[in-house]
Order: sequence, then structure tokens, then C-alpha cells
Amino acid sequence: MAQGPIRVLLADDHAVVRSGLRALLSGEPDVQVVGEASNGREAIEKAEALRPDVAVMDISMPDMDGLEATRAIRQRGLPTQVVVLTVHADDEYLLQALDAGACGYVVKSASDTDLLQAIRLAAQGQVFLYPSAVRRVLSHYVQSRGQRKRLPEQLSGREQEVLRLTAAGYTNQEIAQQLGISPKTVDTYRQRIMEKLGLERRSELVRYALRKGLLRPE
Repeated sequence: MAQGPIRVLLADDHAVVRSGLRALLSGEPDVQVVGEASNGREAIEKAEALRPDVAVMDISMPDMDGLEATRAIRQRGLPTQVVVLTVHADDEYLLQALDAGACGYVVKSASDTDLLQAIRLAAQGQVFLYPSAVRRVLSHYVQSRGQRKRLPEQLSGREQEVLRLTAAGYTNQEIAQQLGISPKTVDTYRQRIMEKLGLERRSELVRYALRKGLLRPE
């Protein structure tokens, strides 16, 4: 979790987009833009040099696209969480971004509030997925599999609840309120789930739930 202002790297090949994002984020007292990149390769270099908390990453960029850059940032063990900000509302791009290790996915037609929420959640190691895209993906997986798969027998009932709510995009506080437990207990359950499933990051829980058909669309 970020200490002090959330340090953000902006990666987009259009200068006007970066300028607009910088203007938006400059009005947030808990967010600080520390650098910019115009392609994926530069984004990796800036992530290594600046160690930002969050990188706001476009997908379609020259030299190296944002998905490759995201994967490289994760593989190099950098502390930077990636929020993809893109014009692509396609379900396949969302899944590819999750596979690459992104913990946020926002389309450029979304509201400023959605992007700011995605950045703040990412800085806490939490996941934000653009709601309408999630509903379509969940619909696809439920329909293609016919019904939900059974969860692994080693997960307790409470662990199953925490897994589904986490994958659905609820924050620790929201999960705690729904289940009548503390946010710290939610985190303990999540760590236990990840150990049992052999997962390392929260975004992997979302991918796991999508692929196993464990969620129903709203």
C-alpha cells in the first residue's frame, strides 16, 4: 500500500491524453504524477527508474504495446500496479489484461470517478474492472459452461464467499460489511485462499473465478 501520495506513471502514445490525465490527477491531493511514457518500452524503463505505485497504461502503443509492458513489469517484480486505460471495450482485451497482470481495467469513455477509484484501489493492491465489461464477460462464461463449477473442496464456506465477493470487485471494507467480519479478517481469508489455490496476486483470483465460471452476472 502506498505511503503518502499515490505516485502515478502515465503511459499513452498521445500527448494530449497524457496532458488531460495529468490535469485530472493534479486536482487530487492524494495522487502525484511522477512520470510519463509514450510507448510500452519507455513505460517499463520509467517503472524501473521511478518505482511508481501505479501505472495508467494504454494498450495500443508503438514499439511495444501496453499488454506486453504490463507483463514485463510484473515479471520483473516491480512494485508498480497497472491500471489499463483503453478505448478497447472488447471482452478479449479485458482477459488479456488480467492475464498480463493488470489489476484494473477502465475504458476511456468511463467517468473520471471510475479511473480515480481504479487508481486508488490499485495502490492498495485491489482490483477494479469496468462494470459493464465485467457483466459481459461473466455472462459469456456462465453461458459457455452451462452452470457454475464446484469450488475446490479444500475451500471452506466462508472462503468461498470471500473469493466470490473479491472476484466481483468488492473492497475489503465492503466484504467485511456483507459478511459481518473485520477487514483484517477478510485479508486473512484471502491470503489463505491464495495459498490453497497456488495464486500470488489478487488479480489472479479474478481470472480464476472468471475461468471457472464461479460468478453470475448481475
